[in-house]
Amino acid sequence: MELDPSRQRLLDLAGLRGVSLSQLSRMLGKNPSYLQQFVRKRSPRKLEETDRATLARFFGVGEAELGAPPEFSYAEGREQPLRDWIEVPRLSLGASAGPGADADAEAAFDTFRFSARWLREMGLDAKALSAIHVTGDSMEPTLRDGDEILVDSRPSPLRDGIHVVRLDDMVLVKRLETARPGRIALLSDNPAYRPIDCAASEVVVIGRVVWKSGRI
Repeated sequence: MELDPSRQRLLDLAGLRGVSLSQLSRMLGKNPSYLQQFVRKRSPRKLEETDRATLARFFGVGEAELGAPPEFSYAEGREQPLRDWIEVPRLSLGASAGPGADADAEAAFDTFRFSARWLREMGLDAKALSAIHVTGDSMEPTLRDGDEILVDSRPSPLRDGIHVVRLDDMVLVKRLETARPGRIALLSDNPAYRPIDCAASEVVVIGRVVWKSGRI
């Protein structure tokens, strides 16, 4: 049976990324046979919009390649088409989830391309975003060595959560605990690492981690 272009494109993209349809189905939170049935049995007849958008972001392609109608590229009242893509710089700086990474080099060497619509849905401002890689194992299993993280550098009140910070001349990715006035605890998700307790004035918060990617 000859496949229609969107189903064939999904198969081709999965092959290029080296992932199976069952893996992609689980990524969508669906039964492992969901995409296999979509491709081979044409059930469902078309992908749900949220599933199509997730797959498009994963593969870095426009939703039209996965069956979105042409009019889906635009939203009423918006000046820009929803198929716009935003280039977010990848910095050569690494955020250490271990002993600490040297903070000297912060030059952009590449970019990640994100859907402008997805960034809006996430409440993110593209101008305040950068992507860096994680080194070390202190944040496992949440973040693993080699993961890429998206960092939101917009100024905001200090709060608990995973952030990229400077401590002395080192850049770290840690979970912040801010319960004590004037003090910050830098916590690792890996229990093999002890907390780092420091004065709030010693820590410069580069930004909040809002997204991660990594190998399956």
